[in-house]
Amino acid sequence: MKLRAPATPLITIDPYFSIWSAQDTLNAGETIHWTGKPNAITGILKTDGEEYLFMGYEENMKKMVQTDCKITAMSTVYTFTAEQIELTLTFTSPLLLDDLKIMSRPVSYLQAEIRGQDSQPHQAEISLFVEDNICLNTRQEHPTMGEIIPMEQEIVCAKMGNTRQQILNQAGDDVRINWGYFYLAVKGGSPEVHIHKQGESSQLEAGVSLDTAGQNKALFTFAYDDIYSLQYFGENLKGYWTKESEDIKEIILRAFNEYEDIFKRCNRFSDELYRSAVTCGGEKYAELLMLAYRQVIAAHKLCEDKKGELLFISKECFSNACAATVDVTYPSIPLFLLYNPELVKGMLRPIFRYAATEEWYHDFAPHDVGTYPLLNGQVYGGGTNLADQMPIEECGNMLITVAALSLASGDFSFASEYLPQLKQWAGYLISHGADPENQLCTDDFAGHLAHNCNLAAKAIMGIAGFGIIMENLAGQEEGAGYLKMAGSMAKSWIESAANGDGTFRLTFDQPDTFSMKYNLIWDRIFQTNFFTDEILKEELKSYIRHMNPYGMPLDNRAAYTKSDWLVWSASLMKNKEDFERMIEPLWKAYHESESRVPMTDWYDTLTAKQIGFQHRSVQGGLFIKLLVDRGISARRVW
Repeated sequence: MKLRAPATPLITIDPYFSIWSAQDTLNAGETIHWTGKPNAITGILKTDGEEYLFMGYEENMKKMVQTDCKITAMSTVYTFTAEQIELTLTFTSPLLLDDLKIMSRPVSYLQAEIRGQDSQPHQAEISLFVEDNICLNTRQEHPTMGEIIPMEQEIVCAKMGNTRQQILNQAGDDVRINWGYFYLAVKGGSPEVHIHKQGESSQLEAGVSLDTAGQNKALFTFAYDDIYSLQYFGENLKGYWTKESEDIKEIILRAFNEYEDIFKRCNRFSDELYRSAVTCGGEKYAELLMLAYRQVIAAHKLCEDKKGELLFISKECFSNACAATVDVTYPSIPLFLLYNPELVKGMLRPIFRYAATEEWYHDFAPHDVGTYPLLNGQVYGGGTNLADQMPIEECGNMLITVAALSLASGDFSFASEYLPQLKQWAGYLISHGADPENQLCTDDFAGHLAHNCNLAAKAIMGIAGFGIIMENLAGQEEGAGYLKMAGSMAKSWIESAANGDGTFRLTFDQPDTFSMKYNLIWDRIFQTNFFTDEILKEELKSYIRHMNPYGMPLDNRAAYTKSDWLVWSASLMKNKEDFERMIEPLWKAYHESESRVPMTDWYDTLTAKQIGFQHRSVQGGLFIKLLVDRGISARRVW
């Protein structure tokens, strides 16, 4: 992989159990939680009486030399050398979207393998040390405990946790889990586990003895039992993985037994994704998808509600910690429409449920359902304060998403279940969407903006989406009215948004301005043809002219951009070459950025520095070119 990742994924399970390296080499600093706080795992190899550091940080210790780092969709593979030994580390989080049982397991793998670099046999001892900040919000906030756990099949295991178990006791953005228990297990090479205590702090150690001429592999697992994962309208919910077994020891045992098959499946998926991405968008595009895949999925938690229906809950990471945020779901859906549309239903159900309560009295869609992991009602903008809502934004997002979901799955029954709410939101867009008042949109960091052309485009596509829903549920005639309305609004938009040179404005009342018209991608996907190639010809040419060293700015107001919207805008291009011209600076931004964090989606196009946000699920939007090329709509164009 040519891309130097700004941060490298190691363990990626959910918003709490997520460990990364923010260094160019794995042994150049402590491993971290995605928030940047320490979640320290240290790895040491001992051979011929010498100790070498391969992971984490230890002052004054010799280091193995890192010779390679390869990132695929579900694995990160490091190669190191020391003396006459080569060490390969393969971190794998099996986020297989077609197998929710495996995807939801709170278990991640590390396979360690040694090889000799000469003709002589060599022995090596490999040890991992895990600090207790992995199960605390902050270092030493509470005493921790450790315990050896009896296992089977030559597996050894130890657990560690906070002695003050307060389940689901806190919510917020820059916070980490401090309840539940972390498990470290290993198999192969005379495995051992130990618990080290220093004062009120604990440390787990797992070690193996390997031989280049014999037992040269060992498999470690990292697991986390959070007891309860979410609070959903007052009810505490367990993770989806407990459907398989509520005994985490049993889950760990199955994970070991199934590793070889799971690893092969992960590799097959990664290889196919890479090939598909190269075909439609080039090698740099493919590398961006490899890096984004685990981040996107691990920004969610999978549960079931009391009716046994899926809930796939996002955390709005380093944004404000909102849960099930509609304008975070919307950009993320291309990945899930491609590989498991059922998960999109799981994102939307909390919004529909909340919108149907007496607490939500507005005629537009809510923004969120709480602060992760507590989903008890909207918190954004102080709850239901009208000035801080996103009425057109969230109505458009919900309608577009449900229409896309229905087409991708070939099933409109989910839309039918919530048809009255969808119809209400379509009516809101018809009344307010043609020329938006002073409202926030998903780019709320830029502030309120009246007459927003891109927001009006979202309203148009939201109404069109509802038209598609209606023609499939109620017949061509019922849908045609909404599609005709959307088409009429589109015609007016083209006239009112025009700069006079074939390009289109940021706002209807500001000539000679520009913005990415990323919402128009749904005109392509839905095959509605309101905005033809000829209409957008000069607009798309201008995107190339507006490029800075690290990408096209979001609009003329500032030099920053959004990675998801940049790829959506690039996907409007009619040829692969122009798409790649827009993608190359994005790749370069991550490759050269000084901001060593899991992929930010908001950065400066002049410096590549992070403005804000990191580890957000919106990077699922990078997959939209695959969605455009594959297509989801077979409906006739009216």
